Formats: sequence, C-alpha cells, structure tokens
Amino acid sequence: MHYPHKDSNRKRVRKIGFRRRMKSKKGRQLISRKRRYGRKISVV
Repeated sequence: MHYPHKDSNRKRVRKIGFRRRMKSKKGRQLISRKRRYGRKISVV
C-alpha cells in the first residue's frame, strides 16, 4: 500500500516561515512586496 507524503509542519515553518524570511534581505523584500500589494503574507 502506498502512503501519501507526510509533511512536517515544523520543517515547513523553518523553510518558509515569517522569521526565516525576516533573516535575509531578499526575504524582507518579499514580505514588503507582498505588503505593498495590500495582502497578508501568504506562503504556500
């Protein structure tokens, strides 16, 4: 039987979480870009 891929929430947050984004310059740019558009930070 094939089991679906089980994604760890902790790993996900560490990769694409808010704090991770704030660490790098590009990440901060991404957040401010999304804020300029007037939306919440939506990360997949």
